Amino acid sequence: MTTTYDLIVIGTGPGGYVCAIRAAQLGLKVAVVEKRKTHGGTCLNVGCIPSKALLHASEMYEEAKHHFAVMGINVAPTLDLGRMQAFKDEGVKGNTEGVAFLLKKNKIDAFHGTGHIVAPGRVEVTKAEGGTVTLETKNIVIATGSDVAKLPGIAIDEKQVVSSTGALELKKVPATMMVVGAGVIGLELGSVWRRLGAEVTVVEYLDRILPGVDLDVAKQFQKILAKQGFKFVLGSKVTGIEKSDHGCSVTVEPAAGGAAQKIAADVVLVAIGRVPYTQDLGLAEAGVQLDQRKRVVVDHHFQTNVKGIYAIGDVIAGPMLAHKAEDEGVAVAEILAGQSGHVNYDVIPGVVYTSPELATVGKTEEELKDAGLAYNVGKFPFTANGRAKVNRTTDGFVKVIADAKTDRILGVYMIGPHVGEMIAEAAVVMEFGGSAEDLARTCHAHPTLTEAVKEAALAVDKRPIHM
Repeated sequence: MTTTYDLIVIGTGPGGYVCAIRAAQLGLKVAVVEKRKTHGGTCLNVGCIPSKALLHASEMYEEAKHHFAVMGINVAPTLDLGRMQAFKDEGVKGNTEGVAFLLKKNKIDAFHGTGHIVAPGRVEVTKAEGGTVTLETKNIVIATGSDVAKLPGIAIDEKQVVSSTGALELKKVPATMMVVGAGVIGLELGSVWRRLGAEVTVVEYLDRILPGVDLDVAKQFQKILAKQGFKFVLGSKVTGIEKSDHGCSVTVEPAAGGAAQKIAADVVLVAIGRVPYTQDLGLAEAGVQLDQRKRVVVDHHFQTNVKGIYAIGDVIAGPMLAHKAEDEGVAVAEILAGQSGHVNYDVIPGVVYTSPELATVGKTEEELKDAGLAYNVGKFPFTANGRAKVNRTTDGFVKVIADAKTDRILGVYMIGPHVGEMIAEAAVVMEFGGSAEDLARTCHAHPTLTEAVKEAALAVDKRPIHM
């Protein structure tokens, strides 16, 4: 007798496995299909989790090499890159095994292989070891994530010219590295290898770094990174890469036109973004509509134009963030169980895990100006924060943007130590429709970095205490 599932989720990245678990919690019979041998998708296997391990380890190395002495800790660290890579791999293994355990705990059937939608309610799985199995289901959720965006005419060999995947696996520290793209991935991985000894040059097509981030914040962040040793070539594009046994010769031209220049680099990291993974899923045959960027088109309930087929995460519109996919996965599961799943896209935090970190939530000044909304801004620098001063981690600030009429918080931006953790406070206040005054009136422990958040909220009304 063939098992008919209530839900089959294709892809077990953060969105897919969370969707499956929440659906199982609500009593649905669930199966997942995953093409990798391990669960967790790009994030756990070759993305956010391994990169955070290397970011942490490289930061500790740099601290020990350059900053311990001022605290009276005298050490002479040496780099064992093989052991650092093993540290990363052990962390990845622990996380992927954790997801497998959670799926099993929630009695979710897991099929490893490539999923193909034969028709609404039917998924064919081509197993890695060969053979196929056809699964019947009432609903399908596409959670296949995204893939690395390619640079036209540039071949990625994952040795000299690498994607984010290859940049996590380098066997030695390159003397020079070029990062193509000044987005989150490029800056994070560039910072890893800079700390370990590489000279890093970032080439960006736009005349700024971190597209989509508040411009004022991005400019300040660039100055901090430049002070650390990053070199930036903005308003420029890579038009060719010549590889040899001695490294790469990269042709860089002004985006607006002009004379080209050659820049040498041992390794070139192509980090120009990601594209939705929607190919080879049977979407065209099933009649599922895609937009001009090959993303799956969904309604407010995450359903495609084909009844019973849903999509979440990187394959649909919106920021390509693991936690956004997770929230969408929970929402879909609850909708399928007859509840009212919902995602508030105005309160999706984002973090750049460099040192210092950059964290964001809500609207930028540019977006508010374009919308014609009046707003007030409060800023407070970490140079005026007692904890940051005594720890000598004073690079950065907190910025709070509030509606000029209602004082409702519209956006919060932070550059500084541990701000990836601190941004949650702002997100909670915004989720409840809170004001800058609400934040300013909330007692914060002293001495903490979070006091800068309170002071920035006070600064909206031009009454910070310590500035």
